[in-house]
Amino acid sequence: MIEFDDYKQKINGLHPALEGLKQALKLDEAVEELERLEKESAEESFWANLENSQKTLQRIKQLKTKGQNYGRLAGNWNDLMALCQMGIEEDDESLLPELADEFKAFSEALEAARLETLLSGEYDNCAAIVSFHAGAGGTEAQDWAQMLYRMYTRWAERHGMKYKTLDWLDGEEAGIKSASIEIEGDNAYGYLKSEGGVHRLVRISPFDASGRRHTSFAAVEVTPMISDDVEIEIRPEDLKVDTYRSSGAGGQHVNKTESAIRITHIPTGLIVACQMERSQHQNREVAMRMLRSKLVEIKERQHLDKISDIKGEQMKIEWGSQIRSYVFMPYTLAKDNRTGFENGNINAVMDGEIDGFINAFLSQQAEG
Repeated sequence: MIEFDDYKQKINGLHPALEGLKQALKLDEAVEELERLEKESAEESFWANLENSQKTLQRIKQLKTKGQNYGRLAGNWNDLMALCQMGIEEDDESLLPELADEFKAFSEALEAARLETLLSGEYDNCAAIVSFHAGAGGTEAQDWAQMLYRMYTRWAERHGMKYKTLDWLDGEEAGIKSASIEIEGDNAYGYLKSEGGVHRLVRISPFDASGRRHTSFAAVEVTPMISDDVEIEIRPEDLKVDTYRSSGAGGQHVNKTESAIRITHIPTGLIVACQMERSQHQNREVAMRMLRSKLVEIKERQHLDKISDIKGEQMKIEWGSQIRSYVFMPYTLAKDNRTGFENGNINAVMDGEIDGFINAFLSQQAEG
């Protein structure tokens, strides 16, 4: 049948991309590195330095996952070709719907794997600190900030990533004024770095008794959680440290002691806060990691020679420069202003289905 012949041609057309992916992943080098690291892990002195041994084991896991993922894709290509060949030999058109579904799934998986190879930035494999800030507009904007918080935690769950809340400031009636979470998983920052910016909501407000349509804004800030071995000088005299009682969802330790920490970096005006750890010492430790990460990331992004070159005005949020709009009324649509990618299933988007936006941005960056 002509349909099967067409699919065979299309499946063969994907094979060069599959081979190109193998080259991009540098699988031959990965196999050599894996063998070397596994030999190291078998030596008696391996556990002498716990920090290094943990990093080695993490790298071993990454290399194994890389090989397994490619092997799964290559196997899927073979299965797809076998299914197509069966349809041709048996002239069985009842196999066409299955072939169409499998071809679509394979094409999407191959494209996602290709995009992952683009995540080669210095911090792409780091965990991500995602912070949310409600814009002007009171309860409506604060509710929108919490909706975004939920969207990104659902995205993390969809990808099997772990997340934990670092800071949380309740809204006056509903929602949140601000919050920060850490999302940990393979290339967490690499994927989420495109999400930083102002997000715009258009809907009928549930807080407006007249049922009027409202436009609200919230800012999302994404920073890599940089490892402690990156050297950076932060002078104690440049820090203003405040303690306060925790608020929001934090379990039995919330609101009992002033264990929450807020640190202001005076030269830049940059503020970080953490309240979800069990002690003031732990909160301070996490807050300092957040501060170090933000300063290093800004320094690298701005191509600055030293931390002292960072100026406070770079910290300001410009509410007029939204990256994406989410419309609930009079129609439903989420549209990215930078790539033009859109999704009309707004409920799915708010439930964490944002890979289309992320992948479109990565593709645009690769082409640019």
